[in-house]
Amino acid sequence: MTGLFVSLLAVLLASSTPIFIALAGSVMFVIWLGGNMPLAIVVERMFAGIDSFALMAIPFFILTGCLMGVGGLSRRIVNFADLLVGRVTGGLGITAVASSMFFGAISGSSPATVVAVGGILYPALREAGYRPNFAIGLIIASGSLGIIIPPSIVMIVYAAVTGVSVGALFMAGVGAGLVYGAVFMAYAVWHAKRHNIPRRQAPSWREVWTGLKDASWGLGVPVVILGGIYGGIFTPTEAAAVSVIYALFVTVVIYREKTLGELWATLSGAAATTAQVMIILSAAAVLAWYLTSQGLAVAMVDAILGFSGEPMHLFFLINVAVLIAGMFLDAASIMVILGPLLYKIGTQVGIDPVHLGIVLTVNGAIGMFTPPFGLNLFVASSLGDVTYEQAVKGALPYIGLALLGLGVITYVPEISMWLPRLLYPGL
Repeated sequence: MTGLFVSLLAVLLASSTPIFIALAGSVMFVIWLGGNMPLAIVVERMFAGIDSFALMAIPFFILTGCLMGVGGLSRRIVNFADLLVGRVTGGLGITAVASSMFFGAISGSSPATVVAVGGILYPALREAGYRPNFAIGLIIASGSLGIIIPPSIVMIVYAAVTGVSVGALFMAGVGAGLVYGAVFMAYAVWHAKRHNIPRRQAPSWREVWTGLKDASWGLGVPVVILGGIYGGIFTPTEAAAVSVIYALFVTVVIYREKTLGELWATLSGAAATTAQVMIILSAAAVLAWYLTSQGLAVAMVDAILGFSGEPMHLFFLINVAVLIAGMFLDAASIMVILGPLLYKIGTQVGIDPVHLGIVLTVNGAIGMFTPPFGLNLFVASSLGDVTYEQAVKGALPYIGLALLGLGVITYVPEISMWLPRLLYPGL
């Protein structure tokens, strides 16, 4: 039965069946075939999988990102980032990465970051003389920072299934995100030097100050979220709800660039995105339950631990396994399915759960632009004349760069852990 289940799941994923149908449908089929459990248990486990207070933050963060994305914030963030770094060699490429960091600190979503930043900077990169493959690859890869820089929807899912502190994970994401983004920035500088991309004119201090004031309301979102959490004012879930109120205020009262009809369309889009995310999470929870109930999870733990008990060796195996999973599943689903399993392995060999969560998140970020099913590759087709094939060609060099960043984050734990340990002495 196990062999049939694995084969069916692989066939469904390979045939481009919607992920939630592949995950829950394969479990439902083997339960029906076995005849020893009611099919209703699948529905029960789907509801149980998303019955979590921590997961309530997801729809709020999605709505915040949508509101700020259409309210003129993305243009202001890009302009401000360009004023800061546009003057240096490869400045526009650095701007793309820095803008993705800024917007990721608001949306917590990788695809949303690709759309918000790429819609402005992809044409600008082309006009500045950057090659098409480089430009679209940089946008796609930089967008993956959206799930590493806090707040992160993927980190919230990991915290929900393992019990790890959301606040500690958010702080760990700061160092990891900066290192991950720095790799892409360095490549942008090298590319600009190699192809003699001219520098942009340096702005005046008055222009920088004006750009900062223009973007300050939007940049206040992460300040409200993280400041409220670490100030003990509200929980991460409550912070997500507060961020919606703040984003709505900035969009409607401060920037005032959208009509009520456009805001309603934004709310509808956020609801649809939330539904897509939550149904995938619920289906992934069914698969995780089945693996556990059939003893497959324990068998997988024993098999992995049988290779080595050294944390560094296990991290290599974990990275390989999650990178392969990321070729077919989104990062949140991977956290639901593999998060508890890998958490158990990590605690047995002395791996810090917070560090493990960040490593898994970076793996998930790489999966967002890894063929064949990396979501950012498909989202990039909305940026004008970009095709899926062009997106894949552009993303391939950045996969290698991202793996380099992953290796550094994995084997130099202090990059991620120094800030959480500073704020959470018990870690």
